[in-house]
Amino acid sequence: MFSALARKSTSKSALVVASQARRAIGARAFSDEAASAHSPPISVYGTAARYANATYVAASKAGSLDTVEGELAGLAKAASESPAFAGFLENPLISRDDKAAQIEALLQEKNVSQITTNLCTTLAGNARLSELAKVADTYGTLMKAKRGEVDATIISADPLTKRETDAVAAAIKETSQGASEVVISSKVDPSIIGGIQVQIGDQFLDLSIKSRIEEISRTSI
Repeated sequence: MFSALARKSTSKSALVVASQARRAIGARAFSDEAASAHSPPISVYGTAARYANATYVAASKAGSLDTVEGELAGLAKAASESPAFAGFLENPLISRDDKAAQIEALLQEKNVSQITTNLCTTLAGNARLSELAKVADTYGTLMKAKRGEVDATIISADPLTKRETDAVAAAIKETSQGASEVVISSKVDPSIIGGIQVQIGDQFLDLSIKSRIEEISRTSI
């Protein structure tokens, strides 16, 4: 009798444990899925990337990704155009607390979002406010990846027509997995003689006549 009760109790316990495990696994899966929904779309590394990643997650959870992108781009632009603002960001003589308080007051006056304000005060508190432009640039890279944008630079001996540029952009889009839009910037370099060179991130494709001539010159006869 006792053995039967023990078996019954064990069986019941096993069912309870299994049920609890299923709930735990389900909750963890839901939690992981929720977390991944706000994760940056690509991996970026470095000091600026750590701040950009954290800001992206916070902005995603708040539904403010685009707002923060615009604010950071505006601050980076201000730093490049205003010597006074750039000097403030880079001034090592201002204490961390004073710099955090000053940047917070400035951003609140401009009605900047709390997420961007938190980023800037954190940078100031860690003596890294001088890297604001780098953080903004990295955040912009994350946003481009989220939108499926691919940046490409086309170098040609002569200016390309719109039709030629569109054709190259279409070819890049076709060969770039997950790309929904190709953002082209063009440069003219007469020294390549003819053909084109294409820079996509860290990938470089040389289809110029110059490279072909150099290749032939290296070939043994």
